Amino acid sequence: MRRVAKELGTGTASLYRYLASKDDLLDLMLDAVAAEDGGPPAPTGDWRGDLRTLAYRSRATIHRHPWMTSLAAGRPSLGPNSLDATEHALAALDPLGFDIDVMITVVETLHAFVRGYAIGELAQQEAVRRSGVGDQEWMDAHAPYLDKVVKAGRHPLLARVIRDAELPHAADSAERGFQLGLERLLDGWEANLPIRP
Repeated sequence: MRRVAKELGTGTASLYRYLASKDDLLDLMLDAVAAEDGGPPAPTGDWRGDLRTLAYRSRATIHRHPWMTSLAAGRPSLGPNSLDATEHALAALDPLGFDIDVMITVVETLHAFVRGYAIGELAQQEAVRRSGVGDQEWMDAHAPYLDKVVKAGRHPLLARVIRDAELPHAADSAERGFQLGLERLLDGWEANLPIRP
């Protein structure tokens, strides 16, 4: 509240004429973020496409506003923009025949996946910033140790990752990993549709 008051050029106490608490301010901030990019796009009738768009937009929003990751994981924001976003996600699922409990669980699971993935990306960026060591340089420095891990034979599946997996070593691994994970989530929901669109 002090920081906001300072940026507005007013006293902290004067903000409480407009907001009852810091939580109210945080709710307003989350709701303002939900309206970025003009709010949710119009439904297309393609539920996978609509949820995919929601996921990519949510991920981009988290990258622009890393502060929101912990707030968005708690109680839902009930501001008008946040309600519009939730309604949009539910509307994409409504024609599929899921009951409302399944629909909200799908939306919450999608948000949890996006938030978790983006938190990992942000943590990786912070590790590079903090250490000054890029990803390839870090992998090169740890190669001798990982070679010993492979040769020891105690972790055969991890050895396959080290030797054979392309994704962890790809320049676009974050993008490809997000896409792959998202598509598997969508596949799982599609496999359990009560009504085929």
